[in-house]
Amino acid sequence: MQRAEVDHILTRLLDSYENVSDINLTVGKPFQVESSGELIAVDIGDGYRPLTPFQTESFALTLIEGDRRLNEMLLHYGSCDLSYALPGKARFRVNVFSQSGQYSIVLRRLESTIPTIESLELPPIFQEMSKELNGIIFFTGATGTGKSTSLAAILEEINEKRSVHVVTLEDPVEYMHPHKKATFNQRELGTDFDTFINGLRAALRQAPKVILVGEMRDKESIEIGLRAAETGHLVLTTLHTVDAGQTINRILGMFDVDEEQQIRIRLAETLRWVVCQRLLPKVGGGRVAAFEILGTNLRVKDTILNGEGEGRTFYEIIKQNEAFGYATFDDYIINLYSEGLITEDVAKGYASRRGVVGRGIDQVKSSRGEATTEIEHLEIDRKYGKA
Repeated sequence: MQRAEVDHILTRLLDSYENVSDINLTVGKPFQVESSGELIAVDIGDGYRPLTPFQTESFALTLIEGDRRLNEMLLHYGSCDLSYALPGKARFRVNVFSQSGQYSIVLRRLESTIPTIESLELPPIFQEMSKELNGIIFFTGATGTGKSTSLAAILEEINEKRSVHVVTLEDPVEYMHPHKKATFNQRELGTDFDTFINGLRAALRQAPKVILVGEMRDKESIEIGLRAAETGHLVLTTLHTVDAGQTINRILGMFDVDEEQQIRIRLAETLRWVVCQRLLPKVGGGRVAAFEILGTNLRVKDTILNGEGEGRTFYEIIKQNEAFGYATFDDYIINLYSEGLITEDVAKGYASRRGVVGRGIDQVKSSRGEATTEIEHLEIDRKYGKA
């Protein structure tokens, strides 16, 4: 398969629907695009329905373009990551992976416009995050929940306001930040460095004030990230966890028992924010972000040092500090429902604690004068117990 044919197919798939975020190639299925969180089949004809093993393999090899490292990774580890540019149209983050001896491909479309905190309508507390001078900020959530986009918005705010050196370690580079007040050096895994650990270790010698690490995947990268935060750097990174409490416990769980107390002390001193994200289906189409936000204060530090207990959980700390910009997923979801951005079913489906969201929705309904139950015509049985 020639590159021109691949570019032609990708162009047709991007133009097939509005808001195409992903392209999926799987043997036995037609071409599929993800639009507003839903996979949709696209029939482009030309013998591509459904896809055959030969077609997906040819497509994959064209995307890889003979890169020896990527070929070796695909053969030895069963998958590889790369970036691909469609001239004048889009850039993609690509994952090629093997399943049942056949190749599948997922292309994530990368936005070309740098997002801002205002354009994404992020919570005002994100402005405070961009002003942090040191420490570590974790953005967490499942793949495709917008972590990289939110981080790009914070970096753009730094780029507009601060004259600092920013080094990013990404897989691949998603948003190309122009030089404004800040100076950006964006490094891509496989092209500019071989592992996140080595890239992060090298970044400490490159005199940055801000370091973005695409993902901290293991104990060693967490340890180096904490060291960078301790030595006056602001470190921004991501993890795959579902909420703030699990994020902290996941980090602590990466270390041996004899190291745990020391890591608790270091994390308590360096942690600045934990931001967890979920993307929810929006009324009328599209998606809207929900956040759980945990900052750092004396109670948070004490809980990191001594662990959670009765009356001392990260969830309760967030609830008690909402005035300072903290937010639980449940409260954020209730606000989205009250604003008419999501439905009741979506709110309950994405809640961390369905009971909390259910009661919040009932309060919203009551304030609107709407019924909170389907049970009607309740009355006292005045004849009960009487002959």
